[in-house]
Amino acid sequence: MKITLRIDQGEGPYEVQTNLGTIVAWERKFKRKASEMATAMGAEDLAFLAFEASRQAGVKVPATFDDFIKRCESVPEVVDGDAARPTDGEPSDVH
Repeated sequence: MKITLRIDQGEGPYEVQTNLGTIVAWERKFKRKASEMATAMGAEDLAFLAFEASRQAGVKVPATFDDFIKRCESVPEVVDGDAARPTDGEPSDVH
């Protein structure tokens, strides 16, 4: 599952992409399965994914998650990813 997130820590927006390590870190912190992301993602969930993805991408972030949240200008935005589109719509024969 890859999710592209747009974050702004006060120095202009940037984008990062989650990977398996990011998702596993989220599962461990919140004691939930990744499959639950499609039905319930809160601001803290998105912020944690952005924090972990940023760290893994080599982006300079504060040492703690709470300090990262304080620096973010807004809730990280999902730009593209499976969480934004958990299922594709079925074709319809309605005209």
